[in-house]
Amino acid sequence: MRVKMGIDEIKSMFDLSGKVAVITGGSGGFGRAAAIGLAAYGADVVVTSRTLSSLEETVSEVESQGNRAMAIPCDVTNVDSVSAMAKQVVDQCGKIDIMVTGAGIAARYPAEEMPIDEWQKVMDANVKGTLLCCQEAGKDMIKRSEPGSIITVGSIRGFLGHPAGYSAYGTSKGAVHLLTKQLACEWAKYKIRVNCIAPCIFWTPLTEPILNDAEMYKIFMSRIPIGRAAEPEDFIGALVYLASPASSMMTGHIMSVDGGAAAG
Repeated sequence: MRVKMGIDEIKSMFDLSGKVAVITGGSGGFGRAAAIGLAAYGADVVVTSRTLSSLEETVSEVESQGNRAMAIPCDVTNVDSVSAMAKQVVDQCGKIDIMVTGAGIAARYPAEEMPIDEWQKVMDANVKGTLLCCQEAGKDMIKRSEPGSIITVGSIRGFLGHPAGYSAYGTSKGAVHLLTKQLACEWAKYKIRVNCIAPCIFWTPLTEPILNDAEMYKIFMSRIPIGRAAEPEDFIGALVYLASPASSMMTGHIMSVDGGAAAG
């Protein structure tokens, strides 16, 4: 039976009040923006990082908005660490409604010189880490029989190659894209939606050496039709949309937030 939405339901489509959002990599530019953005729409947020002290600024900014925020140390590549983090969230907040897998690393080398240990570090952080965090969030959502939203973080590099040495990073993000689709297919029966944001390069302390290099900047901007690198805040709209009931009919989608890069 079809049920039409009332105007009040339409107005509340982006409301995240009462939701608990976990954001890994909460000390980075993306994670900080995710925490502030989701909190602005009503969510209580938990941010994680390997170093607890690095999360203090993010927690303070969220709390200044009047929302509850909590910081938990977590190494996303370690099974026990991720499990302990999820248990602490559930014990203290009661549930996990939204998971954003923002933790990740990059290593740029010419493909013929890629050290295998660096390759493995990227795979562990970006692929294994994403799976472990999705698993823990999924287990809680399935146990509670409540709808949930998982947002993985891919990249334009997961679609397209690049001459700047992204053999490990690009491969890892391509894996994240397919993992997103696989989880979406498996967990749709539990009303768990799994989607992915695929950004272009954006300003963070880690990308500043690239973006401040005139020649490298020119190479990157030649592939972004809008003509600029993104700011972390550029991803807030997509995050809120994917986390909220506004995207209730969307799962398994890789959402490019890339200034047109994927369009060619």
